[in-house]
Amino acid sequence: MPNAFIRKLQSFGSLVENDISALQGLTANARNVPARSDLIREGDRPGPMFVVLDGWAQRYKILPNGTRQIVAFLLPGDACDLHVGTLAEMDHSIQTVKAARVATIGSGIMERVMDHHPNIQRAMYRAQLTDEGTLRAWIVSMGRRSSIERVAHLMCELYLRASRIGLVHGEGFELPLSQIALADALGMTPVHVNRVLKDLRTTNAMEVRRGTMIIANPVALAQIAGFDENYLHRRMRQAN
Repeated sequence: MPNAFIRKLQSFGSLVENDISALQGLTANARNVPARSDLIREGDRPGPMFVVLDGWAQRYKILPNGTRQIVAFLLPGDACDLHVGTLAEMDHSIQTVKAARVATIGSGIMERVMDHHPNIQRAMYRAQLTDEGTLRAWIVSMGRRSSIERVAHLMCELYLRASRIGLVHGEGFELPLSQIALADALGMTPVHVNRVLKDLRTTNAMEVRRGTMIIANPVALAQIAGFDENYLHRRMRQAN
């Protein structure tokens, strides 16, 4: 059965048998990484591309005053830093949120595979465009959405991303994020996040219960967030 990385790329374009075989070979060296382990730190010399096959990870920066800003969550199937080898040093850190299986692919190896497999190349570029669209959506949230819209928008995004890789069961899925982590991603305090989550629970749209996010009314939650999934770019315009 294809791993999460292959399944994600298949959602961005058709892959033939030799494409899948190449990707399976690239990710065969996956290793188990404990929770809260840095895969790479800001200031380190860039190395291979990381691919999350199982578990969650996050990109983050530590400010001079010691506070943290999370700038992305990585779910199973997500890869990061296709062209990071062109940088002199990392400008952020990547850390596992929970225990994860992570494959490492040398940047030169990945580039050679993409040169010989145009289907993989197209799918990788489309995946990268989606990552950039997600970052833009986060910037809009930080700058213009109200607190409840900001929290609801992130929950909609995570729910949709999780559902597309088979992590949603019924109305809920595991959300291995503390309120501190949510606060660091949303530019809020943990107390404020807690208050907003209570407000969302009273709407009967969603609630977070013992590490599980339950979305009882996705339509209501999307309306609160003003959520438009277009930035996740699952509907790709096919080239002529």
